[in-house]
Amino acid sequence: MLTQQGKKKVVGKHIYGELYGCNANLLMNEEYLANVVKEAVRIGGFTLLDVKTWKINPGVSVIAVILESHISIHTWPEYQFATVDVYTCGEKGNPFKSFEYIVEMLEAKKYTMRYSTRDYEETE
Repeated sequence: MLTQQGKKKVVGKHIYGELYGCNANLLMNEEYLANVVKEAVRIGGFTLLDVKTWKINPGVSVIAVILESHISIHTWPEYQFATVDVYTCGEKGNPFKSFEYIVEMLEAKKYTMRYSTRDYEETE
């Protein structure tokens, strides 16, 4: 993408947060979490490249590599706790929708959500 001055610009959006009071059974279910991430990719309007999961008893880590960057969930069922990252590059899609979908599907009773811009614009 070019700015008004004709200089290159990178657009990055990073939505991340902590989910509290989640359903512990869901946080232990590797297949369920992989499906949640896949659907979060679709809902956000992104392009799925690959999904990897790791069972770290009793928790699970899931990472979806998307053309636009990645979506990840890391869980601690023993604390009913999870962390979520939705990091995208470019203007395509809506990372907020992906994050909110994950919150809903993990049945979080409360959560934090932060936004960080990951933009870069050339300066002289």
